[in-house]
Amino acid sequence: MVYVIASACIDVKDGACQEVCPVECIYEGGRMMYIQPEECISCGLCLSVCPVDAIFSEDDLPPHERRFQAINAEFFGPDVTAWGAPGGASAPYRSEKDHPEVACRKKVLAGHDDS
Repeated sequence: MVYVIASACIDVKDGACQEVCPVECIYEGGRMMYIQPEECISCGLCLSVCPVDAIFSEDDLPPHERRFQAINAEFFGPDVTAWGAPGGASAPYRSEKDHPEVACRKKVLAGHDDS
């Protein structure tokens, strides 16, 4: 069971999860963080420090967040970053790119709701 970063991370990118990950499987995109599922060892440290509750085990993803399991994996594929499983989130593995489904989401300013 691996962990997945879901929609609550979009436009937050706190980074605490990346700091505690012992295998550096959390990578920074333009608007959110992504977990490389092939590198995740399911330790749960990221889940324990996320200030916006954006991280779930794949088995516990709420129905409206299930698409993020694929979004996290596809971020590393040929259509987004083409990184594959780079083996660590050090400096060369930061991107301004995002998965297309994240990039197209409307930005909401903190404290403002357009509904």
